[in-house]
Amino acid sequence: MTLQYDEVGGYGFQYDASMTDTGPLFVSSGDLIVDRRYKSALYLASRGDFAGAADILAQTVAIAPRFATAWFALGAIRDRLGDRDGAIAAFEQAGDADAEDYHGARLQLARLGAGAATPAMTQTYVRRLFDQYASRYDAALTEHLHYRGPAILRDAVEAAMREAGRPVRFGSMLDLGCGTGLGGAAFRPSVDWLVGVDLSPAMLAQATAKGLYDRLVTADLKEFLADEIAERGRHHLVLAADVFVYLSDLAPIVNGVAQILAPDGLLAFTVETHSGAGVKLLPTLRYAHGEGYLRAVLNDAGLALAHLAKVPVRSEKGVPVDSLVVVARPSTAMRAPASSGA
Repeated sequence: MTLQYDEVGGYGFQYDASMTDTGPLFVSSGDLIVDRRYKSALYLASRGDFAGAADILAQTVAIAPRFATAWFALGAIRDRLGDRDGAIAAFEQAGDADAEDYHGARLQLARLGAGAATPAMTQTYVRRLFDQYASRYDAALTEHLHYRGPAILRDAVEAAMREAGRPVRFGSMLDLGCGTGLGGAAFRPSVDWLVGVDLSPAMLAQATAKGLYDRLVTADLKEFLADEIAERGRHHLVLAADVFVYLSDLAPIVNGVAQILAPDGLLAFTVETHSGAGVKLLPTLRYAHGEGYLRAVLNDAGLALAHLAKVPVRSEKGVPVDSLVVVARPSTAMRAPASSGA
């Protein structure tokens, strides 16, 4: 039995009848007997006995009140049972016991209307999430979620280059949050030097196996860009495919990109969007960014739109997800008005 909202996201918590060891979502209490109680609760949940699982988990955290994994599981199961207040209380305890928010408790609290509305995801949470999915990430996105972000970005970049009267050829491309290399594969034929950066070592291992990149770096995006600023004007294309959905505040990243972008370079990215203003945390625990917010962030960074279109990048339970594909360039390099489409 798996309790989650999305193939790559959601609760970040699984319980399965076949779980016999400590997987990537489990942090031991330090007491084998307590851990066994926790796993017995997961077994009951896998059989559909959520009430029984909740009772055992409540007893477990009474014995081990700093057992963050059990608190998170209790929150997830109480939420499944419709006990919102009980779920909030459990997620708060999980957060208190886990300063690095390994499980994503702060996101669950935001989804339930408690705590900050759009909390930042911690590095620990994001790394764990993608390390967990790395081996099946490509199949999950392309086969189940009908993900086509790289192809959409390729088309958008080509359109922007045509409008500027330039060939689709780049000396250096930086692939932010490159993951397994889906974006890199779409642009490799048009790039002389390809750099990828990602927070997840397991995702980068998948990218390495494809042999696409000239350089791969395991790092936080903001920290990586800060280190790259010494090489101003280094990259002719910066790509962020299905990456900004995991960032609530895009300003630091976009500002960093503006610092390392060549004078005639492009920033191309996709986001999930919503009709309102600002940033919104979706039930899938991914962020949606309003168009007005994006325009303001780009403008503040000294970037101007070269292309903007509303196009579904992926599907969720068979329904296309509202998304935007954006291409921007340094304002002084602007040669054509922004385009938009449905």
